[in-house]
Amino acid sequence: MTATTSAAPAATTAGAFRTVRRRRATRSLVVTSALAMAVTALFVLTMMVGSFQLTAGEVIASVLHLREDPSVDFVVRDLRLPTATSALAVGLALGAAGTIFQQLLRNPLASPDFVGITSGAGLAAISGIVLLQLGGLAVSGLALAGAVGAALLMYVLAWRDGVAGYRFILIGIGVALFFDGLIGYMLTRARLSDARQAMHWLTGSVGQAGAAELRLLLGALVLLLPIAVLLQRQLRTLELGDDTARALGSRVELGRGGLLATAVALVALAVAVAGPVIFVALVAGPIANRLLGPATGGIVAAALAGATLLLTADLVAVHVLPTPLPTGVVTGAVGAPYLLWLLATTNRQGAGG
Repeated sequence: MTATTSAAPAATTAGAFRTVRRRRATRSLVVTSALAMAVTALFVLTMMVGSFQLTAGEVIASVLHLREDPSVDFVVRDLRLPTATSALAVGLALGAAGTIFQQLLRNPLASPDFVGITSGAGLAAISGIVLLQLGGLAVSGLALAGAVGAALLMYVLAWRDGVAGYRFILIGIGVALFFDGLIGYMLTRARLSDARQAMHWLTGSVGQAGAAELRLLLGALVLLLPIAVLLQRQLRTLELGDDTARALGSRVELGRGGLLATAVALVALAVAVAGPVIFVALVAGPIANRLLGPATGGIVAAALAGATLLLTADLVAVHVLPTPLPTGVVTGAVGAPYLLWLLATTNRQGAGG
């Protein structure tokens, strides 16, 4: 009798747990599908608008090679498709990397924009432009190397029998300020033409990517996004804290190193393609979490949110404003008020780190 009585609450609890998991999975699937449809619609819309208007059918037919029309194919494939693909790929990479950083370091302000990675890329790229008069693929390669080098430097400086999120963020902010100071110094010593090119690169724009850099980023996304999804379970475990993660059997430093390496590679390649497009990595994860609700923390949803943000920002920058501007101007204008709100709310809640 007693065994029957005690088994009933256990069965009820297990049933309730399964119901909650099913609801979370359903909501995650619905939100992710909705974001994917929004990204697809924006991707097509980006190639429809401009001085030469096209219909959605013409764009889709040209992209998929369903029919041949030389004038439409030139506009879509040669002029608009590279920019749209760049915005899509960079947005996916920044969204996924941003949410990995925020979850891994357990801080909503832990964005690659603020912990020195994009600053390292910027310093390397500006050095190539100002000191060596480089351009194109060479600048992208330097940006990639600078981002990876900055991440390694911060990891070494933050290591004290492990890497604590709070220490990593503080060191990252210090490294970012140091790199930004060096960037400012180099801009003051540059020739006017080099300074103009450097400032355009630093603003960030999805339209400046070359074919080689874009192919590299697309290839990396095909490889790294599935790896990030596979590591998501490890990420959720690390969110509980190092001691709890070890108690659950996780190899903490190996998992953290793998997640950081994946996120840094995504950021580095995105910056190499489009320059430091700010605030997308910071904002994408929280937007996805708000949509996901109890199913918070989805890397795929955050990546799609990043792509939605960047495709929208590029449409606004090129087609809505009176004068076409780099994409980073729009993301900065939208992201700065969000950052102020985030600082105010985290300070009130005592969650700022």
